[in-house]
Amino acid sequence: MDRKKIKRRVGKYEVGRTIGEGTFAKVKFARNSETGESVAIKILDKDKVLKHKMAEQIKREIATMKLIRHPHVVQLYEVMGSKTKIFIVLEFVTGGELFDKIVNHGRMREEEARKYFQQLINAVDYCHSRGVYHRDLKPENLLLDAAGDLKVSDFGLSALSQQVRDDGLLHTTCGTPNYVAPEVLNDRGYDGATADLWSCGVILFVLLAGYLPFDDSNLMNLYNKITAAEFTCPPWISFGAMKLITRILDPNPTTRITVPEILEDEWFKKDYRPPVFNEIEDANLDDVEAVFKDSEEYHVTEKREEKPTSMNAFELISMSQGLNLGNLFDEQGFKRETRFTSKCPANEIISKIEEAAKPLGFDVHKKNYKMRLQNLKAGRKGNLNVSTEVFQVAPSLHMVEVRKAKGDTLEFHKFYKNLSTCLDEVVWKTEQDMEEKK
Repeated sequence: MDRKKIKRRVGKYEVGRTIGEGTFAKVKFARNSETGESVAIKILDKDKVLKHKMAEQIKREIATMKLIRHPHVVQLYEVMGSKTKIFIVLEFVTGGELFDKIVNHGRMREEEARKYFQQLINAVDYCHSRGVYHRDLKPENLLLDAAGDLKVSDFGLSALSQQVRDDGLLHTTCGTPNYVAPEVLNDRGYDGATADLWSCGVILFVLLAGYLPFDDSNLMNLYNKITAAEFTCPPWISFGAMKLITRILDPNPTTRITVPEILEDEWFKKDYRPPVFNEIEDANLDDVEAVFKDSEEYHVTEKREEKPTSMNAFELISMSQGLNLGNLFDEQGFKRETRFTSKCPANEIISKIEEAAKPLGFDVHKKNYKMRLQNLKAGRKGNLNVSTEVFQVAPSLHMVEVRKAKGDTLEFHKFYKNLSTCLDEVVWKTEQDMEEKK
């Protein structure tokens, strides 16, 4: 038989490799076991979130993000919580980071850089209009999809490293100072919208120049350059692009160019095509509330589990095709084990056996796809113990083995007779079985 595969599951998601890591969160690749769809799951530490008094803000922003479906923003599908963690399920984007293109091929042609910048401004404008600010726009958050279009990730989630103080403004210590607006570094509080635009200006500069506008190995020098907006455009950048960058990288947030003004800029408008998309009007926000509730009933099950052991064709020869009680007899009398097949998912089979065994007076111990049923009442030969195991025969076909582990075989037969009545709907019926029932 094949070796069992250990899988980590969170609710309906099979969790795989780590694809990213940050201060507050880890991102893992996962697959929705119901639909087969690939997703990314951001895993946050609930204690950290509560300790930084960010629960309300995160709840509000996640709720807003669930309502945002924009072609250039990574979509947030759902959010779940366990006792210690918050799981944010996001669209999985396959094309890598936008900045890998610069690392591999150098600076971009103006037409290409403009296309990405237009998509970025579109995404930023849309989210701002719904009261969501990124506050941490940087290379790692700019992804490309399979079609080569921009997808901004972590919109509304960057609050995980930010805080709103009593003055109603955001205060932050930032991990990527090269992209951060002067007012953010000065820590006098700032407006999320104008700070996001500054970062967009730095990004545009990097796309066109192939290097950073503000860079210094000494952090204080770097802060001073940013505060004074001290940068020089290389000669190959066109006058139109240079003028726009200068208006965005204005150290004074009150005179910095706004999104409506960018949309009217001549350089920006060239070949501009606004995206066409449908908004969501009826997203369910119950899960957002449930995440922060302490009650167990709202918690998602998080477990490591084994997949059912696979069987090959030779091992199936002795298998019965239905829950026929005749399977319990051989020439010597009663058999100590029997098998049946089922087209139900393995988890459902396990649940049904548990539901059927408990009213018959059995204590149930589960471990992955094996169960041990123990009769609490002693019989003729002590307590009857029954072992069951689910084997995978094909993707949608399972075989269940029911075996007497301890106790009286006659009692095992009686137990199986009762069990078979309860499991009628689980068992795979052949046409012959159906005919015999008529």
